[in-house]
Amino acid sequence: MPTGPKPTFWTLLPARGVLAVTGDDRRSFLQGLVSNDVERAGADRAVYAAFLTAQGRFLHDFLMVGHDEMLLLDCEADRRDDLRQRLSRYRLRAKVAIEDRTEALAVAVLAGPEAASLAGLGAEPGAAGPFGGGVAFVDPRLAGLGVRVIAPRDGIEAALAATGLAAGTADDWDRLRLSLAVPDGSRDMPAEKALLLESNLDELHGIDWRKGCYIGQELTARTKYRGLLKRRLMPVAFDGPAPEAGAAVSFEGKNAGEMRTARDGMGLALLRLDHAEAAERGEGVLAAGDTALRVLRPDWLPRPEPKAG
Repeated sequence: MPTGPKPTFWTLLPARGVLAVTGDDRRSFLQGLVSNDVERAGADRAVYAAFLTAQGRFLHDFLMVGHDEMLLLDCEADRRDDLRQRLSRYRLRAKVAIEDRTEALAVAVLAGPEAASLAGLGAEPGAAGPFGGGVAFVDPRLAGLGVRVIAPRDGIEAALAATGLAAGTADDWDRLRLSLAVPDGSRDMPAEKALLLESNLDELHGIDWRKGCYIGQELTARTKYRGLLKRRLMPVAFDGPAPEAGAAVSFEGKNAGEMRTARDGMGLALLRLDHAEAAERGEGVLAAGDTALRVLRPDWLPRPEPKAG
């Protein structure tokens, strides 16, 4: 069985970076580019959003929150310069600046059932407020992911330790997000290939269907409203060594998808829905090479509606 995450801990997340979007036009600038409603992001609310190609393929995702007349983007550290450059191409005459604040600001997480209250926040996803000279917010994707903190590097560890939670590691965080079946950026959503709905961003509150146009919206909306979704990122459990990311997954000898990240008996795989559902019904075996996979659908991921007739 998969190894469970530590129940409560805090840890820095060195794989995360911080971009700051400033200027009078920061909201209207981002609103036309990303998948969620930027107007909802503020000092008291964080949102999850993605930035796509014009063809609707994934490029970047990030958690966005307001702080000191800025919008802070919690993004992949090793890809933050690519995100900054891509966003900057659309500045034109907008009164906006995009700055890398990763050297000054660190990203951390408080995990556990008391994390929100220890950070002085409500329990609902996205709730935000001041913390440690920066900002803390309940993860807007799932409250079970804990509280994200963006704060000055020179004081963040002391502020986290003052909550009384024990220090953990980034590996503890990775186990937690895998146990909740949440993708981790381009590790699970290959850039210029992955689709938002296949990656469950609709269920993880990363898309606002009522906002105006944004880059890549047309394909995203067409996939939803025409019922074109054939594959989804699904959680799987296994025994033994973890299959490598990119390994082919089969179902009774047929191509069923491919693995994404995995460790400690649990992982994510992009699976054809028909094969995943048949495996859940016990009608065959999913496998990555010689490793049998068991689909473990999370509570937040709905089952497909039965077909009429």
